[in-house]
Amino acid sequence: MREILPALSRWYTAGEPFGLATVVAVSRSAPRGPGAAMAVGPDDEVVGSVSGGCVEGAVFELAKEVVETGRAQLQTFGYSDEDAFAVGLTCGGEITLLVRPVTTVHDTSFGEVAASVAEHRPVVVATVTDGPAPRGAALAVWPDTVSGSLGASGLDAAVAADARGELAQGATGLRHYGPNGERREDDVTVFLQSFAPPPRMLVFGAIDFAAAVARIGAFLGYRVTVCDARPAFADPRRFPDGVEVVVDWPHRYLSDTEIDGRTVMCVLTHDPKFDVPLLEVALRTPAAYIGVMGSRRTHEDRLARLRETGLGEAELARLRSPIGLDLGARTSEEVAVSIAAEIVALRWGGTGSPLADTVGAIHPRRLRSV
Repeated sequence: MREILPALSRWYTAGEPFGLATVVAVSRSAPRGPGAAMAVGPDDEVVGSVSGGCVEGAVFELAKEVVETGRAQLQTFGYSDEDAFAVGLTCGGEITLLVRPVTTVHDTSFGEVAASVAEHRPVVVATVTDGPAPRGAALAVWPDTVSGSLGASGLDAAVAADARGELAQGATGLRHYGPNGERREDDVTVFLQSFAPPPRMLVFGAIDFAAAVARIGAFLGYRVTVCDARPAFADPRRFPDGVEVVVDWPHRYLSDTEIDGRTVMCVLTHDPKFDVPLLEVALRTPAAYIGVMGSRRTHEDRLARLRETGLGEAELARLRSPIGLDLGARTSEEVAVSIAAEIVALRWGGTGSPLADTVGAIHPRRLRSV
């Protein structure tokens, strides 16, 4: 959804109605997760994807239909069997889509939601998918305010309370309520889609590898900051647009920076005068990933120095060094892929093994940790 919001905002601001299809539930080996979105706007312009191409043709027609009728639809697509012309998923999974019209009349808060996402302000969009409440009705929930309605004040209050809890976790999914927000009933199904600020990637050491790591970090959806105490290296012209470049001692910058459980750190300096003070601070934060560049010999020396600072073995065990997965990487770009692969594997509980060597579901349900 984040990727297509600029186009949706443009249509909404121009008063152009559009059909928005959102994945609200998946099962088995579905190609896209809840929150994936596709929209059809003026002149049949299409943005986004809900299945990687399997059902987009049918969704295109559904999106046009909901704009014409003004009525939202809930549609499930399963396996496309031996009929080559059947609409469905070739992977054997199942996705459920909410397809709803968006106009300045149907969704009065959409513009404010889009602005919040663009400005990295947290917001949850709660949308009725099924039940006696109006399908497609939307309630936008911020930490301190709400906009819109799901059709009943009690339902609005219950959903708003749950939405703020989901927002704190960055979670997205379905919740069930009674018609007036009763907790132990399941007449009304509501899809809560969290737009938490993007997670941060902090890259310390503006060496040659840093530009490639920053580029792939931004591609993965991180808000990337590169920090180095050396002005000649920390030159914004050396890094992709949108990457923040800071000239400061890494440990001092990190001490004044808010870190949460989604933050990832890539320490590329492999110089003790930078690394040791920085890691002494980093290992006492809740960061999800702390990867450090350097040889095995360098890492052993680094561990000895860190022990002298008073860090314990449990803290030191959080270090991932040498950084990245064993891909045989040589170039800066290949090393960046190796580092990104390790971050993704940690985030979703992957093994890093070739899928051809594994058995079972390709996308098992795993705890998201980053």
